Amino acid sequence: MSMCMSPKPDAEPPRRRPKPSITASLPRVLPIFPLSGALLLPRGKLPLNIFEPRYLAMVEDALRGDRLIGMVQPLDPDCRDAAPPVYGLGCAGRITSFSETEDGRYLITLTGVSRFIVTAELAAAAGGYRQVEPSWDHYARDLGGEESGGLDRPRLLAALRTYFKTHGLSVDWSALENAAEERLVNALAMICPFLPCEKQAILEAADLTERANLLIALVEMAILGDGDPCGQRAH
Repeated sequence: MSMCMSPKPDAEPPRRRPKPSITASLPRVLPIFPLSGALLLPRGKLPLNIFEPRYLAMVEDALRGDRLIGMVQPLDPDCRDAAPPVYGLGCAGRITSFSETEDGRYLITLTGVSRFIVTAELAAAAGGYRQVEPSWDHYARDLGGEESGGLDRPRLLAALRTYFKTHGLSVDWSALENAAEERLVNALAMICPFLPCEKQAILEAADLTERANLLIALVEMAILGDGDPCGQRAH
C-alpha cells in the first residue's frame, strides 16, 4: 500500500531584524549651549569656560549622563535675551576633559560628535538650561570617521600666509603642511576670527570638500576686504 503525501509548503524565510541606525545610540533630548561665534565640528575640540549657574548645572547633569552638549549659535549675535532664538543646526560634543577652578568655574573641552537639526525646543531642564529634540539622521556620516579629499592645500596655505600676517597671528607652518586634511580644515575653521554667520555657514557645509572650499573663500575675502555673505564685514 502506497501513501502519497502532499508536499510541505516552503517555510517562510526568517525575517531579518532591521539594522539599528548608526545614530540610534545618540540621545533624543539634548541640552544646548547658545554661544555666538563658537564653532564645533565633528572630531574638533572646543575649550569652554563655564561660569553661569544654569550652564554649571548643565555640565554637572551631562557628566552624570552621556556627557553630550549641543553647541548652537543665536540667530542674532547681539541679542542679550536669556533665551535668544537659535539657528536650527548645531553640533553636539562630548565632554572629554573637565576641571574645576577655585572660584567655582568649570573648564571643559568638548570633542565634536555629530551635527544635528533642532526639531523642537523642549521645556527648560530643572537646572534652567535649554533642551531640544535633535534629529541626527541627516548627519549620520559625521559618525563615520575622518574625511579626506577635496582640499586644495597649496591654495589654502598661500592664502593663510597673507591672512595670518595681516592678523598678526603666528603659526607652526610645518604642522599645517603635514596635518591630515580634516584636522587642518576643522582647526582653522574653529580658530579663525570669522563672523558668527560665516562660522554657521562652515558648520552647514555638506562635507569636507565644501567646507574646505568655503574656508578658502572666506580667507581670501578677508584678505581682499571685499564681500561678506552676511553683509556685516567691515570694509
